Amino acid sequence: MTGSKMTTMTLEDMRTARESRKSQSDWDRVHRMVSHGIEPAEDEDSPNAAALMRADLEKRRIGRPVGQDNKVQVSIRYHREVLDYFKSKGAGWQAQMDKVLLDWVKTHSANKT
Repeated sequence: MTGSKMTTMTLEDMRTARESRKSQSDWDRVHRMVSHGIEPAEDEDSPNAAALMRADLEKRRIGRPVGQDNKVQVSIRYHREVLDYFKSKGAGWQAQMDKVLLDWVKTHSANKT
């Protein structure tokens, strides 16, 4: 990539530059090319990068990926003290509660052999 210039910008910097028309990208030209079906020039280091990215993007879905676990959604009531304790642990408190309950089941079912 001889002669290329790389600039580091935050997402906010890029949005500001685009909105104030100070972006160095010719977005009108890009949109015209896309609307006419003209693909970007191939990168000499990865000639099929655009096709690979498009194929990957087409496979993506909105939302969480389907899990391999066997969890079931239920509605359940807990004592306020129990709920407050787990919520105080911050993000991921539901997963932590699930882990604690699963550990309890494993230790107590091992005793009934």
